[in-house]
Amino acid sequence: MNKSFSGVVLIVLAAIAWGLSGVSGQYLMKQGISVYLLTSLRLLLSGIVLIAFVLIKQPQQLKRALSSKRVLAGIFLFSICGLLLNQFSYLQAIHYTNAGTATVLQYMAPVLVLAFTCIKNRSLPAVSEITAIILAILGTFIIATHGQWNNLALTPLGLFWGLFSAVTYTLYMLLPIQLIREWGSLLVIGLGMFMGGLVFGLFTQAWQYDLKFQPNTGFAYIGLIAIGSIFAYTALLKGISLIGAVKGSLLAAIEPIAAVFFSVTIMKEVFYPLDFIGMLFIVLAVLLVSLKDLLTLVRQRMQKD
Repeated sequence: MNKSFSGVVLIVLAAIAWGLSGVSGQYLMKQGISVYLLTSLRLLLSGIVLIAFVLIKQPQQLKRALSSKRVLAGIFLFSICGLLLNQFSYLQAIHYTNAGTATVLQYMAPVLVLAFTCIKNRSLPAVSEITAIILAILGTFIIATHGQWNNLALTPLGLFWGLFSAVTYTLYMLLPIQLIREWGSLLVIGLGMFMGGLVFGLFTQAWQYDLKFQPNTGFAYIGLIAIGSIFAYTALLKGISLIGAVKGSLLAAIEPIAAVFFSVTIMKEVFYPLDFIGMLFIVLAVLLVSLKDLLTLVRQRMQKD
Protein backbone atom coordinates (compact mmCIF):
# COMPACT_ATOMS: atom_id res chain seq x y z
CA MET A 1 0.00 0.00 0.00
CA ASN A 2 1.65 3.29 -1.10
CA LYS A 3 1.88 6.35 1.12
CA SER A 4 -0.58 8.43 -0.89
CA PHE A 5 -3.33 5.81 -0.69
CA SER A 6 -2.67 5.26 3.02
CA GLY A 7 -2.96 9.00 3.62
CA VAL A 8 -6.27 9.21 1.77
CA VAL A 9 -7.69 6.27 3.74
CA LEU A 10 -6.59 7.75 7.09
CA ILE A 11 -8.12 11.17 6.39
CA VAL A 12 -11.38 9.69 5.11
CA LEU A 13 -11.59 7.51 8.24
CA ALA A 14 -10.86 10.56 10.42
CA ALA A 15 -13.64 12.54 8.73
CA ILE A 16 -16.09 9.65 9.18
CA ALA A 17 -14.99 9.33 12.83
CA TRP A 18 -15.75 13.02 13.40
CA GLY A 19 -19.17 12.54 11.81
CA LEU A 20 -19.81 9.64 14.20
CA SER A 21 -18.63 11.68 17.20
CA GLY A 22 -21.29 14.32 16.58
CA VAL A 23 -24.05 11.72 16.55
CA SER A 24 -22.56 10.12 19.67
CA GLY A 25 -22.72 13.48 21.43
CA GLN A 26 -26.30 13.97 20.27
CA TYR A 27 -27.28 10.55 21.64
CA LEU A 28 -25.64 11.23 25.01
CA MET A 29 -27.38 14.60 25.37
CA LYS A 30 -30.72 12.97 24.56
CA GLN A 31 -30.05 10.66 27.53
CA GLY A 32 -29.88 13.78 29.71
CA ILE A 33 -26.08 13.96 30.01
CA SER A 34 -24.85 17.53 30.49
CA VAL A 35 -23.06 19.33 27.66
CA TYR A 36 -20.70 20.72 30.33
CA LEU A 37 -19.68 17.23 31.38
CA LEU A 38 -19.28 16.04 27.78
CA THR A 39 -17.16 19.03 26.77
CA SER A 40 -14.84 18.74 29.76
CA LEU A 41 -14.57 14.95 29.60
CA ARG A 42 -13.89 14.87 25.87
CA LEU A 43 -11.15 17.48 26.03
CA LEU A 44 -9.54 16.20 29.22
CA LEU A 45 -9.35 12.51 28.31
CA SER A 46 -8.32 13.16 24.70
CA GLY A 47 -5.66 15.59 25.89
CA ILE A 48 -4.22 13.08 28.36
CA VAL A 49 -3.94 10.37 25.68
CA LEU A 50 -2.37 12.72 23.09
CA ILE A 51 0.13 14.05 25.65
CA ALA A 52 1.01 10.43 26.50
CA PHE A 53 1.82 9.86 22.81
CA VAL A 54 4.12 12.90 22.83
CA LEU A 55 5.72 11.80 26.10
CA ILE A 56 6.60 8.43 24.53
CA LYS A 57 7.77 9.79 21.16
CA GLN A 58 9.19 13.25 22.01
CA PRO A 59 9.80 13.57 25.78
CA GLN A 60 12.45 16.28 25.40
CA GLN A 61 10.20 18.32 23.11
CA LEU A 62 7.41 18.18 25.70
CA LYS A 63 9.80 19.16 28.49
CA ARG A 64 11.04 22.20 26.54
CA ALA A 65 7.47 23.30 25.74
CA LEU A 66 6.40 23.03 29.38
CA SER A 67 9.36 25.14 30.48
CA SER A 68 8.52 28.00 28.07
CA LYS A 69 6.03 30.59 29.38
CA ARG A 70 5.60 32.00 25.86
CA VAL A 71 4.66 28.61 24.42
CA LEU A 72 2.31 27.78 27.30
CA ALA A 73 0.60 31.18 26.96
CA GLY A 74 0.10 30.63 23.22
CA ILE A 75 -1.27 27.13 23.72
CA PHE A 76 -3.57 28.39 26.49
CA LEU A 77 -5.01 31.07 24.17
CA PHE A 78 -5.58 28.43 21.49
CA SER A 79 -7.02 26.08 24.11
CA ILE A 80 -9.67 28.51 25.34
CA CYS A 81 -10.56 30.51 22.21
CA GLY A 82 -10.12 27.67 19.72
CA LEU A 83 -10.53 24.20 21.18
CA LEU A 84 -12.77 24.81 24.20
CA LEU A 85 -15.16 27.31 22.67
CA ASN A 86 -15.38 25.24 19.50
CA GLN A 87 -16.12 21.96 21.28
CA PHE A 88 -18.69 23.58 23.56
CA SER A 89 -20.46 25.56 20.82
CA TYR A 90 -20.49 22.54 18.49
CA LEU A 91 -22.15 20.33 21.13
CA GLN A 92 -24.60 23.13 21.92
CA ALA A 93 -25.42 23.41 18.21
CA ILE A 94 -26.07 19.66 18.11
CA HIS A 95 -28.27 19.96 21.19
CA TYR A 96 -30.46 22.63 19.60
CA THR A 97 -30.46 21.13 16.06
CA ASN A 98 -28.87 17.76 15.27
CA ALA A 99 -25.41 16.41 14.48
CA GLY A 100 -25.80 16.70 10.70
CA THR A 101 -27.02 20.30 10.63
CA ALA A 102 -24.52 21.43 13.29
CA THR A 103 -21.59 19.89 11.41
CA VAL A 104 -22.60 21.46 8.08
CA LEU A 105 -22.98 24.91 9.68
CA GLN A 106 -19.58 24.53 11.35
CA TYR A 107 -18.06 23.83 7.94
CA MET A 108 -18.64 27.46 6.99
CA ALA A 109 -15.29 27.95 8.77
CA PRO A 110 -13.03 27.60 5.66
CA VAL A 111 -15.05 30.35 4.00
CA LEU A 112 -14.60 32.55 7.09
CA VAL A 113 -10.85 31.83 6.96
CA LEU A 114 -10.89 32.90 3.31
CA ALA A 115 -12.71 36.15 4.17
CA PHE A 116 -10.27 36.84 7.04
CA THR A 117 -7.27 36.23 4.76
CA CYS A 118 -8.61 38.60 2.09
CA ILE A 119 -9.18 41.35 4.70
CA LYS A 120 -5.77 40.77 6.32
CA ASN A 121 -3.92 40.86 2.98
CA ARG A 122 -6.14 43.68 1.65
CA SER A 123 -6.76 41.69 -1.48
CA LEU A 124 -9.92 41.08 -3.45
CA PRO A 125 -11.14 37.48 -3.59
CA ALA A 126 -10.93 35.58 -6.89
CA VAL A 127 -14.07 34.63 -8.81
CA SER A 128 -14.02 31.11 -7.36
CA GLU A 129 -13.67 32.56 -3.85
CA ILE A 130 -16.57 34.97 -4.35
CA THR A 131 -18.63 32.04 -5.61
CA ALA A 132 -17.69 30.03 -2.50
CA ILE A 133 -18.75 32.88 -0.19
CA ILE A 134 -22.09 33.30 -1.99
CA LEU A 135 -22.74 29.53 -1.88
CA ALA A 136 -21.95 29.38 1.84
CA ILE A 137 -24.26 32.30 2.67
CA LEU A 138 -27.02 30.95 0.45
CA GLY A 139 -26.67 27.45 1.92
CA THR A 140 -26.92 28.79 5.46
CA PHE A 141 -29.97 30.86 4.53
CA ILE A 142 -31.72 27.84 3.01
CA ILE A 143 -31.00 25.61 6.02
CA ALA A 144 -32.08 28.30 8.48
CA THR A 145 -35.27 29.46 6.73
CA HIS A 146 -36.17 26.86 4.08
CA GLY A 147 -36.30 29.81 1.70
CA GLN A 148 -38.84 31.86 3.68
CA TRP A 149 -37.52 35.22 4.89
CA ASN A 150 -40.05 35.52 7.71
CA ASN A 151 -39.69 31.99 9.08
CA LEU A 152 -36.82 30.20 10.82
CA ALA A 153 -36.67 26.46 10.15
CA LEU A 154 -34.07 26.24 12.94
CA THR A 155 -34.51 27.60 16.43
CA PRO A 156 -32.69 30.93 16.96
CA LEU A 157 -30.41 29.22 19.50
CA GLY A 158 -29.66 26.41 17.06
CA LEU A 159 -28.69 28.89 14.36
CA PHE A 160 -26.64 31.00 16.80
CA TRP A 161 -24.62 28.07 18.18
CA GLY A 162 -24.13 26.60 14.69
CA LEU A 163 -22.70 29.85 13.31
CA PHE A 164 -20.72 30.51 16.51
CA SER A 165 -19.14 27.06 16.17
CA ALA A 166 -18.04 28.07 12.64
CA VAL A 167 -16.39 31.22 14.06
CA THR A 168 -14.62 29.27 16.82
CA TYR A 169 -13.59 26.57 14.33
CA THR A 170 -12.00 29.37 12.31
CA LEU A 171 -10.04 30.42 15.43
CA TYR A 172 -9.14 26.77 15.96
CA MET A 173 -7.55 26.70 12.50
CA LEU A 174 -5.84 30.11 12.65
CA LEU A 175 -4.53 30.47 16.22
CA PRO A 176 -2.10 27.53 16.44
CA ILE A 177 -0.45 27.79 13.00
CA GLN A 178 2.91 29.09 14.23
CA LEU A 179 2.89 26.90 17.35
CA ILE A 180 2.27 23.77 15.30
CA ARG A 181 5.08 24.66 12.90
CA GLU A 182 7.48 24.97 15.84
CA TRP A 183 6.27 22.21 18.17
CA GLY A 184 4.13 19.76 16.18
CA SER A 185 0.40 19.12 16.08
CA LEU A 186 0.16 16.37 18.69
CA LEU A 187 1.93 18.40 21.37
CA VAL A 188 -0.03 21.62 20.74
CA ILE A 189 -3.44 19.95 20.42
CA GLY A 190 -2.78 17.52 23.29
CA LEU A 191 -1.75 20.27 25.73
CA GLY A 192 -4.54 22.51 24.42
CA MET A 193 -7.18 19.85 24.99
CA PHE A 194 -5.89 19.07 28.48
CA MET A 195 -5.81 22.75 29.48
CA GLY A 196 -9.27 23.41 28.03
CA GLY A 197 -10.83 20.34 29.65
CA LEU A 198 -9.27 21.13 33.03
CA VAL A 199 -10.24 24.82 33.02
CA PHE A 200 -13.78 24.15 31.79
CA GLY A 201 -14.26 21.28 34.26
CA LEU A 202 -13.18 23.44 37.20
CA PHE A 203 -15.16 26.47 36.01
CA THR A 204 -18.43 24.55 35.49
CA GLN A 205 -17.80 21.97 38.24
CA ALA A 206 -18.45 19.30 35.60
CA TRP A 207 -17.95 16.46 38.10
CA GLN A 208 -21.31 17.26 39.71
CA TYR A 209 -23.17 15.95 36.62
CA ASP A 210 -24.16 12.30 36.31
CA LEU A 211 -22.30 10.20 33.72
CA LYS A 212 -25.30 7.83 33.46
CA PHE A 213 -22.86 5.14 32.38
CA GLN A 214 -24.65 2.10 30.90
CA PRO A 215 -23.79 -0.24 28.00
CA ASN A 216 -25.60 1.95 25.44
CA THR A 217 -24.09 5.21 26.71
CA GLY A 218 -20.71 3.47 26.99
CA PHE A 219 -20.64 2.92 23.23
CA ALA A 220 -21.59 6.57 22.68
CA TYR A 221 -18.76 7.74 24.97
CA ILE A 222 -16.36 5.60 22.92
CA GLY A 223 -17.70 7.20 19.73
CA LEU A 224 -17.37 10.72 21.14
CA ILE A 225 -13.98 10.44 22.85
CA ALA A 226 -11.98 7.43 21.64
CA ILE A 227 -13.12 7.37 17.99
CA GLY A 228 -14.20 10.98 17.42
CA SER A 229 -11.31 12.68 19.21
CA ILE A 230 -8.27 10.48 19.90
CA PHE A 231 -8.43 8.32 16.75
CA ALA A 232 -9.71 11.11 14.48
CA TYR A 233 -6.98 13.60 15.40
CA THR A 234 -4.11 11.10 15.21
CA ALA A 235 -5.40 9.62 11.92
CA LEU A 236 -5.83 13.08 10.40
CA LEU A 237 -2.36 14.21 11.42
CA LYS A 238 -0.78 11.03 10.08
CA GLY A 239 -2.78 11.31 6.84
CA ILE A 240 -1.74 14.95 6.35
CA SER A 241 1.90 14.00 6.89
CA LEU A 242 1.55 11.53 4.00
CA ILE A 243 -0.43 13.56 1.43
CA GLY A 244 -0.22 17.19 2.59
CA ALA A 245 -2.56 19.69 4.26
CA VAL A 246 -4.26 20.90 1.06
CA LYS A 247 -5.42 17.48 -0.10
CA GLY A 248 -6.19 16.61 3.51
CA SER A 249 -8.55 19.56 3.97
CA LEU A 250 -10.28 18.64 0.70
CA LEU A 251 -10.91 15.05 1.82
CA ALA A 252 -11.97 16.15 5.32
CA ALA A 253 -15.03 17.78 3.72
CA ILE A 254 -16.54 14.28 3.87
CA GLU A 255 -17.25 14.93 7.57
CA PRO A 256 -20.59 16.79 7.15
CA ILE A 257 -21.78 14.12 4.72
CA ALA A 258 -20.89 11.43 7.26
CA ALA A 259 -22.62 13.38 10.04
CA VAL A 260 -25.84 13.67 8.02
CA PHE A 261 -25.69 9.97 7.14
CA PHE A 262 -25.28 8.93 10.79
CA SER A 263 -27.99 11.40 11.88
CA VAL A 264 -30.47 9.74 9.52
CA THR A 265 -29.45 6.10 10.09
CA ILE A 266 -28.73 6.15 13.83
CA MET A 267 -30.74 9.05 15.28
CA LYS A 268 -33.58 8.78 12.72
CA GLU A 269 -33.46 12.53 12.05
CA VAL A 270 -35.67 13.80 9.23
CA PHE A 271 -34.17 16.15 6.63
CA TYR A 272 -36.17 17.89 3.94
CA PRO A 273 -35.09 18.39 0.30
CA LEU A 274 -34.28 22.07 1.00
CA ASP A 275 -32.00 21.01 3.87
CA PHE A 276 -29.97 18.85 1.50
CA ILE A 277 -29.78 21.68 -1.06
CA GLY A 278 -28.48 24.07 1.60
CA MET A 279 -25.97 21.49 2.83
CA LEU A 280 -24.82 20.85 -0.73
CA PHE A 281 -24.17 24.57 -1.26
CA ILE A 282 -22.00 24.78 1.89
CA VAL A 283 -20.03 21.63 0.99
CA LEU A 284 -19.49 22.98 -2.54
CA ALA A 285 -18.24 26.24 -1.05
CA VAL A 286 -15.69 24.35 1.07
CA LEU A 287 -14.60 22.29 -1.93
CA LEU A 288 -14.14 25.42 -4.04
CA VAL A 289 -11.86 26.95 -1.42
CA SER A 290 -9.87 23.72 -1.05
CA LEU A 291 -9.64 23.09 -4.79
CA LYS A 292 -8.21 26.57 -5.33
CA ASP A 293 -5.40 25.76 -2.89
CA LEU A 294 -4.87 22.42 -4.61
CA LEU A 295 -4.63 24.02 -8.06
CA THR A 296 -2.18 26.63 -6.71
CA LEU A 297 0.00 23.83 -5.33
CA VAL A 298 -0.09 21.98 -8.65
CA ARG A 299 0.93 25.12 -10.58
CA GLN A 300 3.83 25.75 -8.21
CA ARG A 301 5.11 22.23 -8.68
CA MET A 302 4.76 22.47 -12.47
CA GLN A 303 6.76 25.71 -12.46
CA LYS A 304 9.51 24.08 -10.40
CA ASP A 305 9.68 21.14 -12.80
